[in-house]
Amino acid sequence: MTDRIYTVLFLCTHNSARSVMAECLLNREGKGRFRGFSAGSQPSGRINPYVHDLLERLGFPAAEPRSKIWDEFAAADAPHMDFVFTVCDNAAGEVCPIWPGQPMTAHWGFSDPSSAQGIDAEKAAFTATVFGQIQRRIQAFVSLPIASLDRLALKRKLDDMGQAYATPEAAR
Repeated sequence: MTDRIYTVLFLCTHNSARSVMAECLLNREGKGRFRGFSAGSQPSGRINPYVHDLLERLGFPAAEPRSKIWDEFAAADAPHMDFVFTVCDNAAGEVCPIWPGQPMTAHWGFSDPSSAQGIDAEKAAFTATVFGQIQRRIQAFVSLPIASLDRLALKRKLDDMGQAYATPEAAR
């Protein structure tokens, strides 16, 4: 077992739902082997209320997530990222900053909880469904034997994960 802690940045345009859930999940599921961050190209400045409520109900620290711009992580004094994952198609199609250290990248699209329609209970249920999808992907990621894979094999596995768990309406 290695003592190395892998750092991961999750990107989504508004950094209010999917990327925030991924950050929180990785920090819990990674059990100290991973440190997750999230950011957006055009952060909304607030966390989606259904995401906030779900995270709070599941015991995630309420003060932990915040909506922030991705430029924070491209600065010279930013944490070095080992991985950068886009979790919405909009962010995947944008011109991202150049990340110091050339982290490994992949696109893992998920449906947008902010696009949920219906009454509050339906929106909350949709958010919980997306949360479950992200959780399964994070669990698969943290179980990868990262240290024993060469860069090309690891890249292939990360890309395959994005395809294998893709949802038809991912990343509206």
